[in-house]
Amino acid sequence: MILPIIGYGDPVLRKVGEAVSPEHPNLKETIANMYETMYNAYGVGLAAPQVGLALRLFVIDTTPFSDDEDLPADEQKELKGFKRTFINAKILKEDGEEWSFNEGCLSIPDVREDVYRHERITIEYCEEDFVVKTEVFDGLIARVIQHEYDHIEGILFTDKISSLKKRLIQKKLKNITEGKTFQDYRMKFASAKKGR
Repeated sequence: MILPIIGYGDPVLRKVGEAVSPEHPNLKETIANMYETMYNAYGVGLAAPQVGLALRLFVIDTTPFSDDEDLPADEQKELKGFKRTFINAKILKEDGEEWSFNEGCLSIPDVREDVYRHERITIEYCEEDFVVKTEVFDGLIARVIQHEYDHIEGILFTDKISSLKKRLIQKKLKNITEGKTFQDYRMKFASAKKGR
């Protein structure tokens, strides 16, 4: 089922996600809905807070990046079909040089900014089997993971840009909070809740 994506300004996007237990109600269905919602919006990642759930859960599929001919062939191959569910993730280490990439977010439509992130991460997480694993990722895969990980920590990519750039996009962010934005996927906005 395609879920509405929560827009900028909703308090759930600022909450630190709670740990997910194997007994969490409808977990498999929630994960399937998150993938379906992400694909419907042409995203490469989606975190539980973006569908209104303050949980330590996010999904990614970097396949759309594999068509970027500006990337080295080995990275294109790595990105193709990299689909993963991250439950109770914890970044243990970020290292390597920080590099800039123009990021966007399904919760903040029509806003894109250059964000600096470390090139490599070490992360501990579970998939749906709840077996804890630790892995190292780099490049665009690490970047997508870091972006989604920020969501489960209550952080948005707009928190990582300069104060000048924040001022320049202030009107766009206000419009999103008020639901004055148009996109090809369903959204739910903070302003819509105030009337209840």
